[in-house]
Amino acid sequence: MQSSHNEEQLKVELKRYFGYDSFRHEQLPVIEKILSGIPVLVVMPTGSGKSLCYQLPAVLSDTSTIIISPLVALINDQAASLEQSGIEVSKIHSAQSYADNVKEWKRFSSKKSKILYLSPERLMTERMITSLQKMNVGMFVVDEAHCISKWGADFRPAYEALSELKTHFPVARLAAFTATADKATRADICTNLFNKECDVTLTGFDRPNLSLAVEAKSGFKNKLLEYLEPKKDLSGIIYCLSRKETEEVANLLQQNGFNAVAYHAGKSPEYRKNAQDKFMTEKNVVMSATIAFGMGIDKPDVRYVIHVGLPSSIEAFYQEIGRAGRDGHDSETLMYYGLQDLIKRQKMIFESSSSERFKLLEYKRLQALVGYCETSSCRRLALLSYFDEESKPCGNCDNCINPPKVEDYSEVARSIIMSIRETGQSFGVVHIIDVLRGSENEKIKTRSHHLIKSFGTAAKYSKPLLQTLIRQMIAFDLLRVNLEKYGAIEIKETCHAIISGERAFMARADEHQKEPKKRVYVENNAAKNELDKHSLHLLQELKNIRLQVARQEGVPAFVIFNDRTLYEIASIKPKNEAEFLKINGVGEKKLDKYYSIFSSILNA
Repeated sequence: MQSSHNEEQLKVELKRYFGYDSFRHEQLPVIEKILSGIPVLVVMPTGSGKSLCYQLPAVLSDTSTIIISPLVALINDQAASLEQSGIEVSKIHSAQSYADNVKEWKRFSSKKSKILYLSPERLMTERMITSLQKMNVGMFVVDEAHCISKWGADFRPAYEALSELKTHFPVARLAAFTATADKATRADICTNLFNKECDVTLTGFDRPNLSLAVEAKSGFKNKLLEYLEPKKDLSGIIYCLSRKETEEVANLLQQNGFNAVAYHAGKSPEYRKNAQDKFMTEKNVVMSATIAFGMGIDKPDVRYVIHVGLPSSIEAFYQEIGRAGRDGHDSETLMYYGLQDLIKRQKMIFESSSSERFKLLEYKRLQALVGYCETSSCRRLALLSYFDEESKPCGNCDNCINPPKVEDYSEVARSIIMSIRETGQSFGVVHIIDVLRGSENEKIKTRSHHLIKSFGTAAKYSKPLLQTLIRQMIAFDLLRVNLEKYGAIEIKETCHAIISGERAFMARADEHQKEPKKRVYVENNAAKNELDKHSLHLLQELKNIRLQVARQEGVPAFVIFNDRTLYEIASIKPKNEAEFLKINGVGEKKLDKYYSIFSSILNA
């Protein structure tokens, strides 16, 4: 599949099929490599347009392309988007009937469509491999390629079998894409999928338009309501650790006047589709969700992403916050972080059926995320350094805007260590704090812990501060949580330097002492600020029409036109077909299909 297209020709095809006048940063070099037959691993942040990097070469190729994807929803959305652009595409997966899968295969095998979406489980069967070997398959694309790595957070066993692709199809081109992969994961992908022979493209992880902040989770519901109050007219996502928490947060927001929706895997497919359409169409929806929501969503004006639970890793965290501010305008990220969530995450790791080596790596990844939460320096520096990317202090995170006070807490740290030791390293945080503050509750008296030396030695310190210090001591590898002893806090050897005075324990001061600077939102959707009152009304009408069309065609609203396209239509108000075609996101097929529908609103 050697390239016969120069840059100008590629731009023409880009407009023709996808409706865009120009490529985004790094898209063109990747596309040129693929068309030239260079095997590539591409790590592109969420929202940077990585799917187009393999879809355009697949459309331009004279041969067939197999796109391997792990999620049915992602397959359906990408296939629907291609079909809306006039591109014939087939898909085979478990959510379709046997008859529909047979029909899709016949379309592909007869060359009516030259793109086929498959899960790795469907692809790597003897029958499918044999059938594809009889066809002219020119390229295999592995999406969400981090799933092939045993050291990735989302390892999927069926992806491991993809290492055999080069043996079964030695002439076919191979390209792999993922939004996040650290150094170990990238090396594993290169070894397993490409036999170490591939070009690795890293497009950079910095998203300077995203502000970063972390707060203590204690009392987070009141904090959340206060934080969201000036944002009632904006769209956002709140990620929760469990389905139960997702429902609780949605109910809390609904009861306080927010247009909130709960979204998780326990909901029916019809409910999730309607919730997604609502999120894409209405201007102020707050989606309270587990990680089941977000994959494939292309809503440009998500103004904030909040985590009310600790994500599994920095990779997961980065991917999830990447759904904010895709339009390039200022957006906020906030994590509510507490010790109990850390213990839950540790429990999930160590109680899994994974190998000991994998558990250790996952634990280290979790510790890296805890380090991000506990850092007193620039958070962007901490985040980007994990991906081996250098940066300067951003001036746009909570630590840069409102530098935390770091103090010498060596004395209270020694009291904490002494209390843990004197109580037999058998109790959790709550009991240790009660001992330190001199509480004479029944549990303490029964165990005679009111008689030990450390009893009451930290009485002058608040519970929130002691919680903060213990959490930081765990993050700095001075203490550990023993899950086999029901979350008991234990002392590590590294504590000896603190006890002896060889090392000072410098930590963040009480988080409750300072009110953080607050950003002021005045209808802070920058895209909307460019529209006058009439255009804003027009934009909402366009979204309503889009939703009606999407429901009629049984596809998600964003595959008809994305929000960027509707903003441009509302702003420019194209008067004829030629002007309508100039809109970003309008290709030849969508012009023919939708011009009369959407122009009727413009000319009303």
